[in-house]
Amino acid sequence: MERVAPAGGTSRRRAPRTDWCVRWAATDDAPVRLFCLPHTGGGAALYRDWAERLAPSVDVVSIRLPGRENRFREAPYRRLDELVEALVRAVEPLLDRPHAWFGHSMGALIGYELCRKLRDLGLREPERLLVSGRRAPHLPSRQPQVHDAPVGDLVAHLKELNGTPAEVLQSTAALSALLPMVRADFAVSETYRWRPERPLDCPVLVLGGLDDALANPGELAGWREHSTAGCTVRMFDGGHFYLHEEAQEQVLAALTAELPTLGAALTGRQQ
Repeated sequence: MERVAPAGGTSRRRAPRTDWCVRWAATDDAPVRLFCLPHTGGGAALYRDWAERLAPSVDVVSIRLPGRENRFREAPYRRLDELVEALVRAVEPLLDRPHAWFGHSMGALIGYELCRKLRDLGLREPERLLVSGRRAPHLPSRQPQVHDAPVGDLVAHLKELNGTPAEVLQSTAALSALLPMVRADFAVSETYRWRPERPLDCPVLVLGGLDDALANPGELAGWREHSTAGCTVRMFDGGHFYLHEEAQEQVLAALTAELPTLGAALTGRQQ
C-alpha cells in the first residue's frame, strides 16, 4: 500500500493534495525534495522504486495525474496550461525546502512549464530542473500528431514507442480503458506552443537515451537556451525508456550523487 504523509510546516500551512502527491517513502527530514512527473500514459508507481532507493536523503514526491491509477475516474487534462495551474496549487504546501523537478518525455515539458509558473507566482523556485527524453521546448516536433488519430494509428504509434506492454495493446478491454487517458496525454504535448520568456535561473540537467528516436543529442542540447545557470547533458545506453530499462541503475546513481549533496549544501548556506 502506498504511504502518503503530510508535509512539514506550521499548522496554518494547508495540507498537500494527496490525490496528486504520492510519497512512497516519505522522509520529512530529508534536506531536498524531488518531484517526479510521468511520461505519456504513466503513473505515480513509476517512481516507487526511486523513492525507496533515494530515501532518506531525498524525499521523493511522485505526481499522480488525473485519469490513471486510483484517479482513473477523473477526466485527464488535455491542455498543459490547465494542468500546470492545478498542479501548482496541489504542490505548494510541499515547497517548504530545497526542491528539484524530474520529468521524462511529457513530464519534462510539464516540469519546465511548472518552473516558469512558480517564478511567475513568486513561489519558491527549484534548485534544479532534471529533464529526460524530451527535445528542448522551443523545438518543433518531428513526430506525427496522434491524439486524435484513428485507434489503429494510435496503437501502432504506441508499439513503436515500446513503452506499453504487448498484452495491453492486444486486449480490447485494456485499450478501451487506456486510450482516453493516452489521447489526453498526447494532446497535452501536441497542442503545446512555446512562449518566449526569460530562461530559468536554476541549472538544468538533461538525460537521454543514445538510441532514442524521439529526442536526439542535438535536440537535448537545445535545453541550454533555457537556463541562465548552466545546462549539462548526459547520455545513457538505451531507447526512449532507457531510464526504466537498460540504464536505470546509472540514472539512480546520478541522482544519488547529485541531490543529497545539493540539499546538504543549501542547508549549510541557510544556517
